[in-house]
Parts: sequence; structure tokens; C-alpha cells
Amino acid sequence: MQSVLDYLKGNQKRFVDELCEYVRFPSVSAQPAHAKDLRNCAEWLVRHCQQIGLEARLCPTRGNPVVLANTRRGKASGRRHFLVYGHYDVQPPEPLELWKTPPFEPTRRGGSLFGRGASDNKGQNLAHLKAVEAYLKTGTELPCDLTFVLEGEEEVGSVSLADFLREHRARLRCDAVVISDTGIPARNLPALTYALRGIAALEIIVHGPSRDLHSGIFGGSVDNPAMALSRLLAGVRDDAGRIVIPGFYDDVAPLTSFERKQMARIPFEAGKYRKFLGVPKLFGERGYTPNEQRTARPTFEINGLTSGYQGEGSKTIVPAWASAKITIRLVPHQSPARVTRAVRAFLKRHCPPTVRLEIRGGHGAEAYMVSPRSANAQAALRALRAAFQCEPVLLREGGSIPIVNQFKKILGADTLLLGLALPDDNAHSPNEKFDLELFAKGQRLGAMLWPELARG
Repeated sequence: MQSVLDYLKGNQKRFVDELCEYVRFPSVSAQPAHAKDLRNCAEWLVRHCQQIGLEARLCPTRGNPVVLANTRRGKASGRRHFLVYGHYDVQPPEPLELWKTPPFEPTRRGGSLFGRGASDNKGQNLAHLKAVEAYLKTGTELPCDLTFVLEGEEEVGSVSLADFLREHRARLRCDAVVISDTGIPARNLPALTYALRGIAALEIIVHGPSRDLHSGIFGGSVDNPAMALSRLLAGVRDDAGRIVIPGFYDDVAPLTSFERKQMARIPFEAGKYRKFLGVPKLFGERGYTPNEQRTARPTFEINGLTSGYQGEGSKTIVPAWASAKITIRLVPHQSPARVTRAVRAFLKRHCPPTVRLEIRGGHGAEAYMVSPRSANAQAALRALRAAFQCEPVLLREGGSIPIVNQFKKILGADTLLLGLALPDDNAHSPNEKFDLELFAKGQRLGAMLWPELARG
């Protein structure tokens, strides 16, 4: 093991240079114009995996290709097999004007690497590849078999990966899945995330007149779709932050005392948190702490709101339509389909007859939870202690990784979520970054994880 750790320590400069190469690909899965960039990024990953000693190939899907890489299977019978998942696609970088440096020109600043995808998820999955490289290049036998699955559609709902898992089910069956695509509270607080929120996406469109109308000639005699949509959305939540849609909370399990104690271990200062977010005052569902609100309670969020003229100057119209993009974050035991039905019924019931309502469905995923007391989870906690030299915490995470439920349903495997991202890494926002100290510690974690998991 010491030779593995020495190799990691001695090659950090090269590893950061390689991360820069990886981040330079504008692999934005949400924008069709970047299809070639996604392909080029996937091909770079295949070559990189082969260079470090893995068997790797590009696997076509109906969308972006999947990179499949694995260690050569050991001769010993009964070796455990683990799957490492990550994604090479990234969020759109817009608004570009808010970036201090161009999003796809990775820049080192203050101990971090800035660039779209540096933290989510290129830096995190590359850390695991570097750990395996250290084993292979030093001739140190890995105590288990590993397969990497790196996809290019996570940021658009992993639309092709479930079919890929079914097609390759026999080859991908494993004892557990390891994912580093979540976060930790601080550099000295490594974490095992045992629960993720799920998601249900919708687009709500309110149609009014057949065309934009002159607001002076026609205004007052016809309902304004933007006003109707605003009133409709405002009625979803009360002043205490609770969603008033009937049935919305029916399947929500209350937090246990154990869970609330774990959350209380996480350092939190409301003033610093408010300042970090740039808001005048915090707001959330009454009766819950901010950490509980953002990780363990369901939400109804307006992601985008569009209607009428938005160019320079004024244009006096009654717009023909208004639309909103919505995501609903779900907690364990909530069904995306059931909650979506409740939301649709509520909106239809409260939509005024003066406009026409259209609701378009989007991607969805159930919440995920794994027992932190399982043997694999305990092995992961031992590896975290060894790599970070401090006691890890148990987290519930507010974000969603839709594919983890498919790993359970299709491969029968639980997922260990061992994130490396800091709260201020700006994932999905301008000036995304990845802490290079955590990049190195993530490699140490990867090196120490496999002997612990191999013990069972």
C-alpha cells in the first residue's frame, strides 16, 4: 500500500494537468451543439483508461456513449467485484458573463481548479481512476475486481443508462457501486451520504390569446397568462414554507432522532450560510433546520419563468402565453408518479377558466437510502477515516442521482456515495471549482477503499 500512496503523492502535478485536459472538453449534454464535444471527451477517457492499464472501450447508446473500463479479472475465485460510476457530461455554463475566467479554460486559483465540470463530476471520477492507476503502475495487486462506468447523460437524467445496464447486466453484476458525485461539509469532514432526494420535473404552460395583444387596446378585457401563471404558482406554498397540495406529504417519513443527531454534528452558522447564499434572510419550511430543509424535506421549486417581451426597452403587450419549469425534490418513500399526479390535479383545479393549462412531464427518479450500518458502508467509513485522518459524518444530500435506483433494481447493488465536493464549489453555477487538496485526498480514499471493501 505504501508504494501506491507514494506514487499518488509523487504524481500530483501530472494528475492536475490531466484534470485540466479533461475539463477543457465542453461536454454539455443539454445542448445538441455539443454532441461532438461529448464524443471527443468520451474518446479521451477511453485512451486515458487504456494508458493507465485498464481494459476500456466506447459503448454506443441511443444517446451519448458510455465508457466501460475494467481491471483484468483476478485468477482467485470468490473475489469481490465493485462498480465505479461517474459522468463526463456537464451542466451548461451560462450565464457566461458571471464567470471570472472562461468555463472551459481551467484555471488554478487559491488551491482550486476553476472550470465547468471540475467538481461535477470530472475531478471526482478522475480521482478514482488515479487511485487505480497507482495500483497498476506500481505492480500492487488490487484485492478486488473493478469496473468503471462513465456516462455522458447524467445531467439530462441518464436517459440511456438503464438500457445499457440491462444489456450488460451479467457483466456488471457487482457487490456494490461506488460513486463520488456528492459533497462534504468541509475539508476536515469527510462523509458517507446515505440518502439522496429524488426528483420529478414538469413544465407548466398557460395559454391565453392566440397572439400577443396591444395592452392599451385589449388589456383589461382578457386575462393575462403571465398573471394567471404567477397566481397559480403562488398558491402552491403557504407563508410557513409548506406545500399545500393535497397528498404532497402523505408518504414522507419523519426524521428519526438518530438522523437529527447526525445532522446536528455538521457545523452550521446561519449568518455565514446566509452570506454565502447572498440572501437578506433565510426561508424554509417551519419546524426544520436549514440542513434538514435542504436535504430531508420535499420541495417545489420554480427553475425558470418565461413570458412576453424581455428585450431592451418596453413593449406594451398582453403576452399570448407564459411558462414555468418546475422540479419537485422528493424524499425516501415518495413516488414521483404519485406526487406528479397530485400536482397536476391541484394545478388543473385552480387554473382559471380564462386561460388554457398545459402540463408537460419531464424526467423523474425516486429518492434513495442505504443503511449506514451495512458491512459495505462500515468499510467505506473505515477508508474515509484512514484517508482523511479524522472521523467522517453521515449525510443526507439534497440533490439527486437518478441512476442509483436503477443500480439497485437492475444490478441488485447498493450504492456507496463518497463525495469530494465542498459546499462552495458552485456546482451548476458560474465559477465552478474543485479543491485540489480534496482531489488528492480522493485518490487516497480510492486507494484505501478497495482493501476495506474486499474484506466484506
